[in-house]
Amino acid sequence: MHLRDLPYADPGDPDVRSGFRFLVWLFRCQLGGQAKALLWGTLHLGSIAALPVTMGLAIDAVVDSSGGRLATTGLLMLGITVVMTIADTMLHRSAVTNWITAAARVQQLLARRAAELGGLLTRRVAAGEVVKVSTGDVEKIGWFVESFSRFAAAVVVTAGVCTGLVLFEPGIGLLVTAGVALVVLSVWPLLPAAARRADAERAKSGRATELASDTVAGLRVLRGIGGEELFLERYRHASQEVRGASVRNARMWSLIDALQVVMPGLLLIAVVWQGARLAQDGRLGAGELVTVYAAVSFLMFPLRLFQEAAMAFTFSRPSARRAVRVLALRRERAAGSPTAAQAGPPAGDLWDPATGLRAARGRLTAVVCGDPDFAERLAARLGGHAPDGPGEPSVRLGDVPLDDLPLATARTAVVVQDKDPVLLSGTLHELLDVPSSGRITMDDALRTAQCQDVLATLAQAAPEGSRDPMRARITERGRSLSGGQRQRLALARSLVTDAEVLVLDEPTSAVDAHTESRIAEGLGGLRTGRTTVVFTSSPLLLDHADDVVFLLDGKVTASGPHRDLLRTEPAYRATVTREPDPGADDGTDPLDRPTAFAEESA
Repeated sequence: MHLRDLPYADPGDPDVRSGFRFLVWLFRCQLGGQAKALLWGTLHLGSIAALPVTMGLAIDAVVDSSGGRLATTGLLMLGITVVMTIADTMLHRSAVTNWITAAARVQQLLARRAAELGGLLTRRVAAGEVVKVSTGDVEKIGWFVESFSRFAAAVVVTAGVCTGLVLFEPGIGLLVTAGVALVVLSVWPLLPAAARRADAERAKSGRATELASDTVAGLRVLRGIGGEELFLERYRHASQEVRGASVRNARMWSLIDALQVVMPGLLLIAVVWQGARLAQDGRLGAGELVTVYAAVSFLMFPLRLFQEAAMAFTFSRPSARRAVRVLALRRERAAGSPTAAQAGPPAGDLWDPATGLRAARGRLTAVVCGDPDFAERLAARLGGHAPDGPGEPSVRLGDVPLDDLPLATARTAVVVQDKDPVLLSGTLHELLDVPSSGRITMDDALRTAQCQDVLATLAQAAPEGSRDPMRARITERGRSLSGGQRQRLALARSLVTDAEVLVLDEPTSAVDAHTESRIAEGLGGLRTGRTTVVFTSSPLLLDHADDVVFLLDGKVTASGPHRDLLRTEPAYRATVTREPDPGADDGTDPLDRPTAFAEESA
């Protein structure tokens, strides 16, 4: 795999049974790259390990006053240096490629799952958790994949050096082999504790990130209610918890680092003492003693690689578990709904058997629900997302359950705009350039959504020399715009799709009454022949709807024109007018009394 081949055409189907199994699957996907890195790593470390032998030969040549042997040894050292340089370069190239490709594969898998789940993702996993998984955790997983090949090469070369020392001088060889094993095993018992501390630090960091994200997203509201200091104090407390967890984590790793210095140092002292005794007894020459000492000194390098691999594995396992927690999420299917073959998007009435809600084809249906949370879940269900509970039937479009459709087909047929739509950064043209039938132009959608003032604002921010608002850039999440402007741009984007069914959840909640009235007047005309479902309690929208459906306790209790429901349904009247029991005893017509909405408008 080369970097130029990214992104993957298909990142694969990961094993999400556990974090460890996911790492094994990821490793198997990159066997070719791992084999290359292992080959170059073995050659690189083997070249370094060969230098002590040439040093010993050079010293023996000097002792024997052999200029020819010294020259030959010098040429040999030069050749080894060239091989070592080439191998090191190719090792770095292969290892970094493994890191980047592994991280890219995981990011593509996460992006695919996020696109499949849509708004349900942040209901099942906290937004801060998703951010941490797609950034820091992906990096740690890539780190382990990158370090594994270098670790494997270190194991091969270390085993070869220890074997050579045992054959050359059994006493020293066995001492070195036992010492290397002791150095590795001395760190092993500390790794679980280090993993727990690292996991605790990461959890607290994720909470602080989520808190910061929520604070920034609601900054305008916080300023309006004077809650900035409260959230600042909460973030300050969360930040101090992260600092404390980081210090505890650093203490553990500093202990591991200290052991990695002390234990190899003691091993080197023992080898020097044993080698000096052998040299004093005449069993080792000067060159042989230097070779043994240099070979043991070389082993300090692979031992550091062992520690790095242990750290990478320790950090990557919790990261892999968190990634698996996201990747294991699935778009649930309703109970008993078989997979049906569907040539294209179906058509017909939109019907939810669980609540009894039916939106007639080609009509504008307004849905009034006293529980905003239930309305949000119902809007997601109408879009073909997961049912609220086990055993609930799927929403049907015509005679076809949406759960039977491929995800792409279901999202083509039904488009859902939630109550807090996100505007991606980019130009206005890029924002509105979404898959569509082409029947509704961008200008038509912007006009119906009453975006004239937004266009005027964006025209001032257009590139120099151009007053075209379509070329103006919108900042991340549209933070430079007001809440009402963002909401209207999101509505225009939804209208451009010209979906067979469009579900809008409170599309005008941040819009003033006069603008909302104009939107209500134009919405039905633009969507002629298409099914539109609007979750709202605004009298302006309700009065322009073809049908109004009232839900109470999760079930449809009444339906009909808005004005008829005001007269005949007290619960509906209380929900729309925000009055507990408006005029129940005064005998007046509800339509003749000012509603809370009308009073606010006045």
